[in-house]
Amino acid sequence: MQVVHSRFNALLSACVLSLVVTAGWSQSLTWLGTLGGSESLASGVSADGSVVVGWAYNAFGQWRAFRWENGVMQALGTLGGSYSVANGVSADGAVVVGVSLNAGGAWRAFRWTASGGMQELEGSYWNHHAKGVSADGSVVVGEGHRAGPLHAFRWTASGGIQNLGTLPGANESSARAVSADGRVVVGYARYAAGQERAFRWENGVMQNLGTLPSGGNSRANAVSANGAVVVGVAGNAAGQLRAVRWTASGGIQDLGTLGGDLVWASAVSADGSVVVGYDYAGQYRAVRWTASGIEDLNTTYASLLTNGSRLELATAISPDGRYIVGQGYNVATGRNEAFLLDTRCTAHNGDVDRNGCVDDADLLAVLFAFGQRGSYLGRVDVNCDGVVNDADLLTVLFNFRSGC
Repeated sequence: MQVVHSRFNALLSACVLSLVVTAGWSQSLTWLGTLGGSESLASGVSADGSVVVGWAYNAFGQWRAFRWENGVMQALGTLGGSYSVANGVSADGAVVVGVSLNAGGAWRAFRWTASGGMQELEGSYWNHHAKGVSADGSVVVGEGHRAGPLHAFRWTASGGIQNLGTLPGANESSARAVSADGRVVVGYARYAAGQERAFRWENGVMQNLGTLPSGGNSRANAVSANGAVVVGVAGNAAGQLRAVRWTASGGIQDLGTLGGDLVWASAVSADGSVVVGYDYAGQYRAVRWTASGIEDLNTTYASLLTNGSRLELATAISPDGRYIVGQGYNVATGRNEAFLLDTRCTAHNGDVDRNGCVDDADLLAVLFAFGQRGSYLGRVDVNCDGVVNDADLLTVLFNFRSGC
Protein backbone atom coordinates (compact mmCIF):
# COMPACT_ATOMS: atom_id res chain seq x y z
CA MET A 1 0.00 0.00 0.00
CA GLN A 2 2.88 2.33 0.84
CA VAL A 3 4.39 1.67 -2.61
CA VAL A 4 1.12 2.59 -4.33
CA HIS A 5 0.81 5.71 -2.19
CA SER A 6 4.38 6.79 -3.05
CA ARG A 7 3.74 6.16 -6.74
CA PHE A 8 0.59 8.27 -6.60
CA ASN A 9 2.38 11.16 -4.91
CA ALA A 10 5.21 11.05 -7.44
CA LEU A 11 2.75 11.17 -10.31
CA LEU A 12 0.81 13.98 -8.68
CA SER A 13 3.99 16.02 -8.25
CA ALA A 14 4.97 15.44 -11.88
CA CYS A 15 1.54 16.47 -13.04
CA VAL A 16 1.48 19.66 -10.97
CA LEU A 17 5.04 20.57 -12.02
CA SER A 18 4.19 20.09 -15.69
CA LEU A 19 1.16 22.32 -15.38
CA VAL A 20 3.19 25.02 -13.64
CA VAL A 21 5.97 24.92 -16.23
CA THR A 22 3.63 25.12 -19.23
CA ALA A 23 0.94 27.43 -17.86
CA GLY A 24 2.46 30.44 -19.60
CA TRP A 25 2.62 28.86 -23.04
CA SER A 26 0.13 30.29 -25.50
CA GLN A 27 -0.80 30.14 -29.14
CA SER A 28 -0.98 33.16 -31.44
CA LEU A 29 -2.18 34.24 -34.87
CA THR A 30 -0.49 37.10 -36.73
CA TRP A 31 -1.88 38.69 -39.88
CA LEU A 32 1.07 39.89 -41.95
CA GLY A 33 -0.61 42.64 -43.99
CA THR A 34 0.35 43.56 -47.56
CA LEU A 35 2.77 45.82 -49.43
CA GLY A 36 0.09 48.46 -49.87
CA GLY A 37 -2.17 46.41 -52.11
CA SER A 38 -5.22 44.19 -51.74
CA GLU A 39 -3.82 40.71 -51.00
CA SER A 40 -0.90 38.64 -49.73
CA LEU A 41 -0.01 34.96 -49.35
CA ALA A 42 2.72 33.25 -47.31
CA SER A 43 4.55 30.33 -48.91
CA GLY A 44 7.44 29.60 -46.53
CA VAL A 45 8.53 29.94 -42.90
CA SER A 46 11.90 29.68 -41.15
CA ALA A 47 12.57 27.00 -38.54
CA ASP A 48 12.01 29.36 -35.59
CA GLY A 49 8.98 31.11 -37.12
CA SER A 50 10.68 34.51 -37.14
CA VAL A 51 10.83 34.85 -40.96
CA VAL A 52 7.95 34.37 -43.41
CA VAL A 53 8.14 34.71 -47.19
CA GLY A 54 5.58 34.85 -49.98
CA TRP A 55 4.04 37.41 -52.30
CA ALA A 56 1.89 40.50 -51.85
CA TYR A 57 0.31 43.12 -54.04
CA ASN A 58 1.83 46.58 -53.87
CA ALA A 59 -0.10 49.85 -54.27
CA PHE A 60 0.19 49.55 -58.06
CA GLY A 61 -1.42 46.11 -58.19
CA GLN A 62 1.86 44.30 -58.90
CA TRP A 63 2.99 41.07 -57.20
CA ARG A 64 6.13 41.41 -55.19
CA ALA A 65 8.11 38.76 -53.36
CA PHE A 66 8.28 39.60 -49.67
CA ARG A 67 10.26 38.66 -46.59
CA TRP A 68 8.53 39.38 -43.27
CA GLU A 69 10.42 39.63 -39.98
CA ASN A 70 9.66 41.33 -36.66
CA GLY A 71 6.40 42.74 -37.95
CA VAL A 72 7.93 44.32 -41.06
CA MET A 73 7.10 43.12 -44.58
CA GLN A 74 10.02 43.84 -46.92
CA ALA A 75 9.60 43.86 -50.71
CA LEU A 76 12.50 41.95 -52.30
CA GLY A 77 12.30 43.71 -55.66
CA THR A 78 12.44 42.07 -59.09
CA LEU A 79 14.96 41.10 -61.75
CA GLY A 80 13.93 44.11 -63.84
CA GLY A 81 10.33 43.24 -64.60
CA SER A 82 7.01 44.02 -62.93
CA TYR A 83 6.39 40.90 -60.83
CA SER A 84 8.13 38.55 -58.40
CA VAL A 85 7.04 35.73 -56.08
CA ALA A 86 8.91 34.06 -53.18
CA ASN A 87 8.30 30.31 -52.93
CA GLY A 88 10.68 29.11 -50.22
CA VAL A 89 13.10 30.09 -47.45
CA SER A 90 16.08 28.43 -45.77
CA ALA A 91 15.81 27.18 -42.18
CA ASP A 92 17.55 30.28 -40.78
CA GLY A 93 15.52 32.70 -42.93
CA ALA A 94 18.61 34.09 -44.68
CA VAL A 95 18.04 32.66 -48.19
CA VAL A 96 14.83 33.22 -50.16
CA VAL A 97 14.04 31.62 -53.53
CA GLY A 98 11.34 32.24 -56.10
CA VAL A 99 10.66 33.63 -59.54
CA SER A 100 10.65 37.09 -61.10
CA LEU A 101 10.05 38.64 -64.47
CA ASN A 102 13.20 40.16 -65.94
CA ALA A 103 13.40 43.26 -68.13
CA GLY A 104 12.92 41.12 -71.23
CA GLY A 105 9.64 39.64 -70.01
CA ALA A 106 11.03 36.18 -69.18
CA TRP A 107 10.41 34.39 -65.89
CA ARG A 108 13.68 33.69 -64.10
CA ALA A 109 14.44 31.77 -60.91
CA PHE A 110 16.07 33.86 -58.20
CA ARG A 111 17.97 33.36 -54.96
CA TRP A 112 17.92 36.29 -52.52
CA THR A 113 20.22 37.10 -49.60
CA ALA A 114 20.58 40.29 -47.58
CA SER A 115 24.12 40.82 -48.81
CA GLY A 116 23.60 39.93 -52.46
CA GLY A 117 20.02 40.96 -53.04
CA MET A 118 17.96 39.18 -55.70
CA GLN A 119 20.16 37.26 -58.11
CA GLU A 120 19.17 35.11 -61.06
CA LEU A 121 20.24 31.49 -60.79
CA GLU A 122 23.13 30.69 -63.10
CA GLY A 123 22.22 28.46 -66.03
CA SER A 124 21.23 28.49 -69.65
CA TYR A 125 17.49 28.06 -69.10
CA TRP A 126 15.35 30.76 -70.70
CA ASN A 127 12.30 30.43 -68.43
CA HIS A 128 12.83 28.85 -65.01
CA HIS A 129 11.08 28.99 -61.64
CA ALA A 130 12.58 28.18 -58.23
CA LYS A 131 10.10 26.28 -56.07
CA GLY A 132 12.07 24.99 -53.07
CA VAL A 133 15.33 25.32 -51.14
CA SER A 134 17.36 23.12 -48.81
CA ALA A 135 17.69 23.90 -45.10
CA ASP A 136 21.06 25.64 -45.52
CA GLY A 137 20.05 27.48 -48.70
CA SER A 138 22.70 25.81 -50.89
CA VAL A 139 20.38 23.67 -53.05
CA VAL A 140 17.50 25.12 -55.07
CA VAL A 141 14.96 23.12 -57.08
CA GLY A 142 12.29 24.05 -59.56
CA GLU A 143 11.25 23.84 -63.19
CA GLY A 144 12.50 25.35 -66.41
CA HIS A 145 13.00 24.94 -70.14
CA ARG A 146 15.22 26.11 -72.93
CA ALA A 147 13.62 25.53 -76.31
CA GLY A 148 12.16 22.15 -75.36
CA PRO A 149 9.72 20.78 -72.78
CA LEU A 150 9.59 21.86 -69.15
CA HIS A 151 11.99 19.88 -66.94
CA ALA A 152 12.69 19.64 -63.21
CA PHE A 153 16.04 21.07 -62.13
CA ARG A 154 18.37 21.04 -59.13
CA TRP A 155 20.79 23.96 -58.68
CA THR A 156 23.98 24.37 -56.63
CA ALA A 157 26.54 27.17 -56.75
CA SER A 158 29.28 24.78 -57.88
CA GLY A 159 27.26 22.78 -60.39
CA GLY A 160 24.76 25.31 -61.69
CA ILE A 161 21.43 24.02 -63.01
CA GLN A 162 21.16 20.24 -63.36
CA ASN A 163 18.36 18.89 -65.55
CA LEU A 164 16.73 16.01 -63.64
CA GLY A 165 15.00 14.62 -66.69
CA THR A 166 11.58 13.01 -66.38
CA LEU A 167 9.88 9.65 -65.89
CA PRO A 168 10.09 7.03 -68.69
CA GLY A 169 7.52 7.89 -71.34
CA ALA A 170 6.84 11.35 -69.94
CA ASN A 171 7.91 14.53 -71.72
CA GLU A 172 7.82 17.13 -68.92
CA SER A 173 8.60 17.38 -65.23
CA SER A 174 8.57 19.89 -62.37
CA ALA A 175 10.41 19.82 -59.04
CA ARG A 176 8.38 21.24 -56.16
CA ALA A 177 10.46 20.59 -53.03
CA VAL A 178 13.80 19.29 -51.74
CA SER A 179 14.83 17.48 -48.55
CA ALA A 180 16.63 19.40 -45.80
CA ASP A 181 20.05 18.12 -46.94
CA GLY A 182 19.32 18.72 -50.64
CA ARG A 183 19.61 15.04 -51.49
CA VAL A 184 16.00 14.12 -52.37
CA VAL A 185 13.84 16.07 -54.83
CA VAL A 186 10.08 15.57 -55.33
CA GLY A 187 7.60 16.83 -57.87
CA TYR A 188 5.63 15.49 -60.81
CA ALA A 189 6.08 14.39 -64.42
CA ARG A 190 3.59 14.96 -67.23
CA TYR A 191 2.90 12.64 -70.16
CA ALA A 192 1.89 13.69 -73.67
CA ALA A 193 -1.74 12.74 -73.03
CA GLY A 194 -1.81 15.02 -70.00
CA GLN A 195 -1.51 12.49 -67.17
CA GLU A 196 0.64 13.52 -64.22
CA ARG A 197 2.56 11.28 -61.83
CA ALA A 198 4.33 12.21 -58.60
CA PHE A 199 8.04 11.44 -58.49
CA ARG A 200 10.85 11.11 -55.95
CA TRP A 201 14.37 11.73 -57.29
CA GLU A 202 17.57 10.63 -55.55
CA ASN A 203 21.11 10.01 -56.84
CA GLY A 204 20.08 10.41 -60.46
CA VAL A 205 17.10 8.04 -60.26
CA MET A 206 13.53 9.33 -60.67
CA GLN A 207 10.94 7.03 -59.06
CA ASN A 208 7.25 7.01 -60.05
CA LEU A 209 5.22 7.21 -56.82
CA GLY A 210 2.01 6.12 -58.53
CA THR A 211 -1.47 7.22 -57.55
CA LEU A 212 -4.53 6.05 -55.63
CA PRO A 213 -6.20 2.77 -56.70
CA SER A 214 -8.34 3.36 -59.81
CA GLY A 215 -7.35 6.99 -59.51
CA GLY A 216 -5.98 9.60 -61.87
CA ASN A 217 -3.19 12.14 -61.65
CA SER A 218 -0.81 12.68 -58.75
CA ARG A 219 1.66 15.37 -57.65
CA ALA A 220 4.25 15.50 -54.89
CA ASN A 221 4.38 18.87 -53.15
CA ALA A 222 6.69 18.39 -50.16
CA VAL A 223 9.16 16.00 -48.53
CA SER A 224 10.33 15.31 -44.98
CA ALA A 225 13.81 16.30 -43.82
CA ASN A 226 15.34 12.89 -44.53
CA GLY A 227 13.42 12.32 -47.77
CA ALA A 228 11.46 9.34 -46.44
CA VAL A 229 7.98 10.89 -46.36
CA VAL A 230 6.43 12.59 -49.39
CA VAL A 231 3.09 14.42 -49.40
CA GLY A 232 0.95 15.78 -52.19
CA VAL A 233 -2.30 15.13 -54.03
CA ALA A 234 -3.80 12.34 -56.10
CA GLY A 235 -7.06 11.74 -57.91
CA ASN A 236 -9.41 9.04 -56.64
CA ALA A 237 -11.81 6.81 -58.57
CA ALA A 238 -14.51 9.49 -58.35
CA GLY A 239 -12.26 12.05 -59.99
CA GLN A 240 -11.77 14.04 -56.78
CA LEU A 241 -8.41 15.33 -55.58
CA ARG A 242 -7.26 13.86 -52.27
CA ALA A 243 -4.35 14.76 -50.01
CA VAL A 244 -1.92 11.83 -49.85
CA ARG A 245 1.20 10.68 -48.03
CA TRP A 246 3.83 8.26 -49.43
CA THR A 247 6.40 6.14 -47.63
CA ALA A 248 8.56 3.33 -48.97
CA SER A 249 7.01 0.81 -46.57
CA GLY A 250 3.40 1.98 -46.65
CA GLY A 251 3.01 3.19 -50.21
CA ILE A 252 0.33 5.80 -50.87
CA GLN A 253 -2.18 6.76 -48.18
CA ASP A 254 -5.31 8.90 -48.51
CA LEU A 255 -5.15 11.35 -45.58
CA GLY A 256 -8.89 11.86 -45.40
CA THR A 257 -11.19 14.83 -45.82
CA LEU A 258 -13.56 17.13 -43.95
CA GLY A 259 -16.10 16.56 -46.70
CA GLY A 260 -14.57 18.54 -49.52
CA ASP A 261 -14.09 17.26 -53.06
CA LEU A 262 -10.73 19.07 -53.42
CA VAL A 263 -8.23 18.29 -50.67
CA TRP A 264 -4.62 19.42 -50.96
CA ALA A 265 -1.50 18.56 -48.92
CA SER A 266 0.97 21.44 -49.16
CA ALA A 267 3.74 20.76 -46.65
CA VAL A 268 5.09 18.31 -44.08
CA SER A 269 7.09 18.58 -40.86
CA ALA A 270 10.70 17.40 -40.69
CA ASP A 271 9.80 14.03 -39.17
CA GLY A 272 6.84 13.49 -41.51
CA SER A 273 4.28 13.34 -38.71
CA VAL A 274 2.42 16.62 -39.37
CA VAL A 275 0.95 17.58 -42.76
CA VAL A 276 -0.84 20.83 -43.61
CA GLY A 277 -2.95 21.91 -46.55
CA TYR A 278 -6.56 22.74 -47.29
CA ASP A 279 -9.99 21.24 -47.87
CA TYR A 280 -12.53 22.81 -50.24
CA ALA A 281 -16.27 22.24 -49.90
CA GLY A 282 -17.79 25.49 -51.12
CA GLN A 283 -15.23 27.34 -49.00
CA TYR A 284 -11.52 26.81 -48.41
CA ARG A 285 -10.49 25.62 -44.94
CA ALA A 286 -6.90 25.32 -43.76
CA VAL A 287 -6.35 21.85 -42.30
CA ARG A 288 -3.76 19.75 -40.49
CA TRP A 289 -3.27 15.99 -40.46
CA THR A 290 -1.59 14.09 -37.61
CA ALA A 291 -1.82 10.52 -36.31
CA SER A 292 -5.17 11.59 -34.83
CA GLY A 293 -6.59 12.38 -38.29
CA ILE A 294 -7.65 15.57 -40.02
CA GLU A 295 -8.63 18.78 -38.23
CA ASP A 296 -9.97 22.15 -39.33
CA LEU A 297 -7.54 24.80 -38.08
CA ASN A 298 -10.46 27.22 -37.83
CA THR A 299 -12.03 24.97 -35.20
CA THR A 300 -8.85 24.11 -33.31
CA TYR A 301 -7.76 27.75 -33.10
CA ALA A 302 -11.18 29.40 -33.03
CA SER A 303 -10.20 31.41 -29.95
CA LEU A 304 -7.56 33.24 -32.01
CA LEU A 305 -9.94 34.27 -34.80
CA THR A 306 -12.04 37.42 -34.77
CA ASN A 307 -15.62 36.66 -35.75
CA GLY A 308 -15.74 36.57 -39.56
CA SER A 309 -12.02 35.88 -40.04
CA ARG A 310 -10.95 32.46 -41.31
CA LEU A 311 -7.85 30.45 -42.21
CA GLU A 312 -8.25 29.22 -45.79
CA LEU A 313 -4.94 27.86 -47.12
CA ALA A 314 -2.12 26.29 -45.11
CA THR A 315 0.90 26.35 -47.41
CA ALA A 316 4.01 25.72 -45.27
CA ILE A 317 5.06 24.44 -41.85
CA SER A 318 8.21 24.78 -39.75
CA PRO A 319 10.37 21.65 -39.34
CA ASP A 320 9.11 21.01 -35.80
CA GLY A 321 5.46 21.44 -36.81
CA ARG A 322 4.95 24.44 -34.55
CA TYR A 323 4.52 27.28 -37.07
CA ILE A 324 2.03 27.21 -39.95
CA VAL A 325 1.70 29.89 -42.63
CA GLY A 326 -0.68 30.46 -45.50
CA GLN A 327 -3.56 32.71 -46.46
CA GLY A 328 -6.84 33.58 -44.81
CA TYR A 329 -9.51 36.24 -44.69
CA ASN A 330 -8.85 39.04 -42.18
CA VAL A 331 -12.19 40.62 -41.34
CA ALA A 332 -10.46 43.63 -39.74
CA THR A 333 -8.99 44.71 -43.08
CA GLY A 334 -11.58 43.07 -45.35
CA ARG A 335 -8.98 41.30 -47.48
CA ASN A 336 -7.17 38.00 -48.01
CA GLU A 337 -3.86 38.11 -46.14
CA ALA A 338 -0.85 36.00 -45.30
CA PHE A 339 -0.90 34.62 -41.78
CA LEU A 340 1.55 33.16 -39.26
CA LEU A 341 0.03 30.70 -36.79
CA ASP A 342 2.01 29.67 -33.70
CA THR A 343 0.48 26.36 -32.59
CA ARG A 344 2.60 26.01 -29.47
CA CYS A 345 0.93 23.58 -27.11
CA THR A 346 -1.30 24.96 -24.36
CA ALA A 347 -1.85 22.87 -21.24
CA HIS A 348 -5.50 22.15 -20.44
CA ASN A 349 -7.73 20.33 -17.96
CA GLY A 350 -8.04 17.07 -19.88
CA ASP A 351 -10.90 17.99 -22.22
CA VAL A 352 -9.11 16.48 -25.22
CA ASP A 353 -12.02 16.71 -27.67
CA ARG A 354 -13.02 20.25 -26.59
CA ASN A 355 -16.67 19.36 -25.94
CA GLY A 356 -16.70 21.05 -22.52
CA CYS A 357 -16.82 17.79 -20.58
CA VAL A 358 -13.91 15.65 -19.33
CA ASP A 359 -15.34 12.18 -19.90
CA ASP A 360 -14.68 8.66 -21.14
CA ALA A 361 -13.83 9.84 -24.65
CA ASP A 362 -11.01 12.02 -23.31
CA LEU A 363 -9.72 9.23 -21.08
CA LEU A 364 -9.69 6.76 -23.97
CA ALA A 365 -7.92 9.25 -26.25
CA VAL A 366 -5.07 9.61 -23.75
CA LEU A 367 -4.92 5.87 -23.10
CA PHE A 368 -4.72 5.01 -26.81
CA ALA A 369 -1.93 7.58 -27.30
CA PHE A 370 -0.08 6.54 -24.13
CA GLY A 371 3.68 6.44 -24.64
CA GLN A 372 3.69 8.50 -27.86
CA ARG A 373 6.35 11.19 -28.17
CA GLY A 374 6.77 14.09 -30.58
CA SER A 375 6.88 17.81 -31.16
CA TYR A 376 3.15 17.91 -31.93
CA LEU A 377 0.90 15.30 -30.33
CA GLY A 378 -2.23 17.38 -30.21
CA ARG A 379 -4.41 17.72 -27.12
CA VAL A 380 -3.66 14.19 -25.90
CA ASP A 381 -0.40 15.69 -24.63
CA VAL A 382 -2.38 17.40 -21.89
CA ASN A 383 0.56 19.08 -20.15
CA CYS A 384 2.58 19.85 -23.28
CA ASP A 385 5.77 18.05 -22.27
CA GLY A 386 6.21 16.17 -25.56
CA VAL A 387 5.10 12.75 -24.28
CA VAL A 388 1.74 11.19 -23.41
CA ASN A 389 2.32 9.66 -19.99
CA ASP A 390 1.07 9.30 -16.41
CA ALA A 391 0.95 13.06 -15.85
CA ASP A 392 -1.52 13.51 -18.72
CA LEU A 393 -3.62 10.59 -17.53
CA LEU A 394 -3.76 11.96 -13.99
CA THR A 395 -4.95 15.35 -15.20
CA VAL A 396 -7.85 13.68 -16.98
CA LEU A 397 -8.67 11.54 -13.92
CA PHE A 398 -8.50 14.46 -11.47
CA ASN A 399 -10.88 16.50 -13.66
CA PHE A 400 -13.10 13.59 -14.67
CA ARG A 401 -16.76 14.62 -15.12
CA SER A 402 -15.75 18.28 -14.91
CA GLY A 403 -18.09 20.41 -17.00
CA CYS A 404 -20.44 17.51 -17.70
